[in-house]
Amino acid sequence: MARSLDKIGDRWTLVLVHQLLGGPKGFQELRVRTGIAPRVLSARLRQLAADGFVEGLRQGSRSLYALSERGRSLEPVVGALGRWWIVHGMGHLDVEPSRFNETSPQSILESLPFMLREDRARGVRVTFEIRLTGEGGGAWSVHIEDGACRVRRGFAERADVRYTAEARDWCGMALGLLDARELARRGLLVKDGGREAMDHYFHQIGGSATSEGEAPATATERRRM
Repeated sequence: MARSLDKIGDRWTLVLVHQLLGGPKGFQELRVRTGIAPRVLSARLRQLAADGFVEGLRQGSRSLYALSERGRSLEPVVGALGRWWIVHGMGHLDVEPSRFNETSPQSILESLPFMLREDRARGVRVTFEIRLTGEGGGAWSVHIEDGACRVRRGFAERADVRYTAEARDWCGMALGLLDARELARRGLLVKDGGREAMDHYFHQIGGSATSEGEAPATATERRRM
């Protein structure tokens, strides 16, 4: 354990690996996504390349960073840490819906694989399409299959359930801070398709104060939509 942490346990290594698990990215995109100071980011990327976790590649005129096979081998480590925080660490967060900004929808959607309740997703095959308007809006496809979750940007080819909402409202709902049933009653959230509901399959910050494995009280109501 100590030898592993000597190699990958500094403040930014696994954060950068997590970002690159989603695909190759340029220096500026990594800087914006992580908030790492340019000098620190440059040093970390050099070290990751020297250790064989990251490699450079060209895409037209752009220089990008991508994970090597060794870097991709860290995916289970990143996943386990993310799930630990979602299940055990979120109670320390003080999240206020009015603090959402334009990066929130993308950040939350990219975090969904770590928020998945694997016990509820076993044997399940369902695709959600998320259509968001306003700052940070866009379309995403969320596919759950047999205990795993995959998120990609863009419309779903065949969605079982489709959510349409303003980005800020959907963020509050996805994190368990706003009640989906109330949003739907007010016309701020439209849900089309089957009866499946996202909050059934994902841990939520708003429900983190409940006992482990227990969904927040409002989640039951939301599943009746």
